[in-house]
Amino acid sequence: MHKGKLVLLSTKLSWCLLALPLVGCTTVPTDTHDNRLTQYTPKITPDDFDYDPMETPIAKCYAAQLLQSPDISGATLIDDGISAFVVRAAFARMATKTIDLQTYIYSNDLTSKVLIGELKSAADRGVKVRILLDDYGTKSDVADVMLLNQHPNIEVKVFNTVRNRSRFLFLPQLFMDFNRLNSRMHNKLFIVDNVAYITGGRNIGSNYFYPETSANFSDTDVLFIGAMTKYATKSFDEYWNHKLSIPASVFPRAKTKRAMQKLEQKFDEIQNNGAVEARLYNTVISLAQREFKQHKFDFSWGHGTFLADPPSKVEMSMREKETYRGEIIKKLQELWSQTNNSVYLSAAYFVPGMGGLEHIRREENSGVHVTIVTNSLSSTNSASVYAKWEKYRKKLIKSGADVYEFMLSAENLRAKKHGRARQARGFSVLHSKSIVFDDKISWIGSFNLDPRSAYYNTENVAIFESPEFAAKLRDMIIDDTKTSWHVTVDGDDIKWYGMRRTDTQPRTYYHSPDTTIFRRIWKNVCKLMPEKFV
Repeated sequence: MHKGKLVLLSTKLSWCLLALPLVGCTTVPTDTHDNRLTQYTPKITPDDFDYDPMETPIAKCYAAQLLQSPDISGATLIDDGISAFVVRAAFARMATKTIDLQTYIYSNDLTSKVLIGELKSAADRGVKVRILLDDYGTKSDVADVMLLNQHPNIEVKVFNTVRNRSRFLFLPQLFMDFNRLNSRMHNKLFIVDNVAYITGGRNIGSNYFYPETSANFSDTDVLFIGAMTKYATKSFDEYWNHKLSIPASVFPRAKTKRAMQKLEQKFDEIQNNGAVEARLYNTVISLAQREFKQHKFDFSWGHGTFLADPPSKVEMSMREKETYRGEIIKKLQELWSQTNNSVYLSAAYFVPGMGGLEHIRREENSGVHVTIVTNSLSSTNSASVYAKWEKYRKKLIKSGADVYEFMLSAENLRAKKHGRARQARGFSVLHSKSIVFDDKISWIGSFNLDPRSAYYNTENVAIFESPEFAAKLRDMIIDDTKTSWHVTVDGDDIKWYGMRRTDTQPRTYYHSPDTTIFRRIWKNVCKLMPEKFV
């Protein structure tokens, strides 16, 4: 055969092979003019939210405090994973009107199943439940949470989807639409009856709630009750109604009745798996409900606000994103500039950039003391972020900042305070995103202090003014320094000083503790990545 024809035939064959995964492949509509979207009828409407939140049982429990001022809110710190799960489950059981869940990751593991089982039980009672997931964090179109969309009182949407659902075609689609798909909805909200909400760093999965998983995320959430909730609901509505939020009902694989029947059987098995365990679980959740109703939740009262990036942030051009200065960034800069005495900062991923570095230097020079807790190379789940953090670490230390890096096997002092001293089986990862300014203003949310949160992902934060609450959050950050390496500068070298729970005396290292040479080499390779993409 002629060589030119052979090349042409080979090229055509290659395109045919590339197209094979498309045969019979399912797609979801991303064009608002698609018939599947224009014919979509929502199950949950604005009429379902036409109620007075102050008339709900949750609000009535604290009516005396909430009626003092239309702008007052209560806040209580949720500082360990099991408590974070229990509070969510308890509030799902206390809900009478609506529940809204917004999350970046849904892991589809046992803990996730138990939690959405609570949401299903609420829906069975008539509570309207809206669930908004980021497509990248969902992993499967037949995840349990997607199948729940078949319930008449539950509606599920997926944000910023890839059109073709084939796993083989995910990477090609990512490359073809990198600017949009590289940006993710990182927001985290759990709103109940439009009067209480939980926000912080936790996604939905065992790693975020249960301390005996392979990777134990040490995180921070806050339960708010009162006026701030209306701002959280407004943000949720903005995302829910955005064109990038695609109803699960148009995902072909997520609407088989047989799969839903199997899911209901699975919920029954989980609830009935061991009478003793089931009774214990229900006892714990009931106890949390009772403590809330008896005013035993440790609320601090004050005023605050809730901020979130607009969902349209993911649609911006690359140039627009890299110059983006939204409300979150502006508020953060404002709080830094108004600080007079101290800043306590706990950040899973901390890459301040040159602007942030200069800002901290100015604060230190003006007498503001800055304490930073972030992940060590051994504890981080992102070597690329750590590689960029290293660029600023020595300069921050020399400017006067106190720097701590979380230990790989940090004993969870937060859990120990609650009488749960068992250790994680795997390794500890700091996942908190919290700041305390001048011992009076607290900042908690999904926002990581890195370029990805600043420019690409959408985020949300709560800012709360209460010296009492700020003291609790500050003390929690100080507790984390006790299970961290104190990082200092010794001449031209970086020095790590601290004591693991298995050590009998403090130890000093001149390289990242608890890491292999291969881990350190990989970290150095990651330095080649552009900082804006970590």
